[in-house]
Amino acid sequence: MVACPRCGQPALYAPANPSRPFCSPRCKQVDFGAWANEEYRVPDATPERPQDDETI
Repeated sequence: MVACPRCGQPALYAPANPSRPFCSPRCKQVDFGAWANEEYRVPDATPERPQDDETI
């Protein structure tokens, strides 16, 4: 058993659970929606460059 990454409830981490590592299809869909809405982001090591109006 592992903690569901979305709600924290126990989730079976085995092939018998098609939603793994989530506890339910709902938690899996909610998490997918969060990625789609850009609520999660992969960190970018590239520093941001200031915008230069004269750059073509």
